[in-house]
Amino acid sequence: METYSVRHPRLYDFQLSAAAPLSADSNYFRHETPLEIEVHAGAEVGVILAGSEEHHLEDWVRRLVPGDVWLTATWEPHGWRVAAPDTEDVLVIFLPQFLGEEQLGGLSWFDLFAVPPAQRPRVTTPEMRQRVIGLGHELRRETEQRRPGWESAARLSLLSLLLTLSREWGPPDRAHLGRRTRATNLPRIMPALSLVQSQRARRVSIADAARACGLSRAQFCVTFRTTMGISFGRFCLRSRLGSVAELLLTTDLPADAIAEQTGFTDGSHLHHSFVKQYGCTPGRYRADNRPRGDPVRQAQRGPARPARRSYRASPRAAR
Repeated sequence: METYSVRHPRLYDFQLSAAAPLSADSNYFRHETPLEIEVHAGAEVGVILAGSEEHHLEDWVRRLVPGDVWLTATWEPHGWRVAAPDTEDVLVIFLPQFLGEEQLGGLSWFDLFAVPPAQRPRVTTPEMRQRVIGLGHELRRETEQRRPGWESAARLSLLSLLLTLSREWGPPDRAHLGRRTRATNLPRIMPALSLVQSQRARRVSIADAARACGLSRAQFCVTFRTTMGISFGRFCLRSRLGSVAELLLTTDLPADAIAEQTGFTDGSHLHHSFVKQYGCTPGRYRADNRPRGDPVRQAQRGPARPARRSYRASPRAAR
């Protein structure tokens, strides 16, 4: 396997909200690209339509070819690079409410994202691959043309895609039904998700989140984990670390001041949590990812991305 220089996740904001829970892009790459690592709010689903890409999630690395799919959970650092000329893909990034309580047969759609990367569903048969490619082209057409109702069409294609993946797959802990996610609980925890999304830089307590949902602390913790697949504390930590990354790139604030703004005890606490999630120190992250020139002013416009899109402008068009 090829060796790459160390890269650290860059935070991207796709302006997702309750009113606009979806961002969708289609892409064409004329040439191979270096490895890029990113992190963002919203789950991500992508389909390779032509060529090849290499995707990294934790210690899982896989080269994807036409008909392959990748799944990334919200705030999960992940990497990708174009591995062949003339590569095409389509991807959607969305908040939980975009799919809501939808079930995939006997599974919650959350199940597909809640397991470790190596255990997530994948294409296993030629027939399945052709079906996925067809759904990928449907998503691309809707993404490019943006006709009235395109978001609803994209939602249906996305659900069909996830259903196709789920039919030949089962969670590794299928025997332990109590540990499986249940999307039907999503309305019960939506107030907590909205609270975290609107106050990303603040440490939202379990008590505050439970109160917003009208649940006891114990009920809330169980409901959140069985819905999202991770604990509320872990979900909030990922969100706050995203705010830390943003402040590192858009301000000159020292670590202690950023820690105070984002709910960490002190700079040391922030340092430990950041290294564990991002694989580098806050100082190294700032030094490696600050744009050249006026660092704060340029960073406020967002970090530059390698050219990726050539179909049409989109939130990721400058990636």
